[in-house]
Amino acid sequence: QVQLVESGRGLVQAGGSLTLSCAASGGTVSNYGMGWFRQVPGREREFVAAVSWSGGTTYYVDFVKGRFTISRDNAKNTVALQMNSLKPEDTAVYYCAATSFMYASDRLMRKDAYEYWGQGTQVTVSS
Repeated sequence: QVQLVESGRGLVQAGGSLTLSCAASGGTVSNYGMGWFRQVPGREREFVAAVSWSGGTTYYVDFVKGRFTISRDNAKNTVALQMNSLKPEDTAVYYCAATSFMYASDRLMRKDAYEYWGQGTQVTVSS
């Protein structure tokens, strides 16, 4: 069973950048589809970005396209989320997730596709 630990929490000003990292243990990220989700209090956890098991396909929610980039480092067994041009509305707890679903599909944009979750890391963007 894979365990996921996020890092990179921080407070940044609007327009700034931040990189989140997700370290996996008990499994290798190259064997999973990997995703990032976020949640603010009182709202549903929402999809942000995902990379397919093969690494060949990435998915982004519309409001982060062109600003966020998901990447996977198989050698380090990590998945990163590079976030640029941050906005106050990006403030949330960000979660890393892994799925054994081994296809490139829009299913990777659904939180119910993921079996494994990290504990989350706080990102705060000030205006």
